[in-house]
Amino acid sequence: MNVIVYSKRLGRARQFELDRPAALTVTIASVVFVLAGVLFAGIYLGRSGLLFDPLAHTRELSRKLEEQGEQVAAARRELDERLDALASRVGQMNAHVIRLDALGRRLTEMAKLDKGEFNFDSAPALGGPEGLVQGAAVAGAELTAMLDDLAAQIRDRERQLSVLESLISTRNLNKQIVPGGRPVMQGWISSYFGKRADPFTGRTAWHTGVDFAAPPGSQVVAVASGVVTYSKDRFGYGKTVEINHGNGYVTRYAHNADLLVEVGDRVQKGDPIALIGSTGRSTGPHLHFEVLRQGRPVDPMSFVRQR
Repeated sequence: MNVIVYSKRLGRARQFELDRPAALTVTIASVVFVLAGVLFAGIYLGRSGLLFDPLAHTRELSRKLEEQGEQVAAARRELDERLDALASRVGQMNAHVIRLDALGRRLTEMAKLDKGEFNFDSAPALGGPEGLVQGAAVAGAELTAMLDDLAAQIRDRERQLSVLESLISTRNLNKQIVPGGRPVMQGWISSYFGKRADPFTGRTAWHTGVDFAAPPGSQVVAVASGVVTYSKDRFGYGKTVEINHGNGYVTRYAHNADLLVEVGDRVQKGDPIALIGSTGRSTGPHLHFEVLRQGRPVDPMSFVRQR
């Protein structure tokens, strides 16, 4: 086997003669070299992606689609959780608003305000010169902050209304327990508080109450709410009822024909407690009415004039 090698630099060719074994070795080496080159080229092209594998590409697309589907599902779950949280917040605020409306209606009734002035059954009228901001939208974080501020305002208004309710209740309670008004349904004042001529002796004496002349059997009523602490005969007073109203106030109703309450009974302002009579040290049917403050008689007229 002859191998001719041409040298461009030297400008001539040289001829080598190979025997059969040597020629076979060179041929095998050449084939191995070519196969190795093809193998390495295939590996390189496969790693670099120059060779397109439809099956591998399909699997890659499926994997990416699966990942994107999981991301969309996670985003949807997060959105649902946020919507549930917002719905819960709105529900809580709605409950607060309902409570405030009920409290407002109760305060309107307690304060005897005009219902048209504070109508808690309809939304308040609103308005203003502001214009809409074109293209503006409320972001999720801003909406959450707005809900937080609104919830704080609702809680603050609820506390204020509760304090107002307590003040009005206290005022009404004081009106109920402080004596006020006439203790008889019929009749007229026959004797005032202070110095007077005793109707039996004619001597100057101190009258500790106010006398109301009234028809026999007509009703005697409580001038304030309280608890009955005395209901029986008392020397000089005849059949007597005493009511403790708290805050140091006690009222006394004497010379009655019949007593309608017993010790321990709770009475409200205006409840009938006795019937007009002339028992005890009395010259005729009338009611002897006293107001005691801290155990000492005071002029009942300052309370009788109160309506």
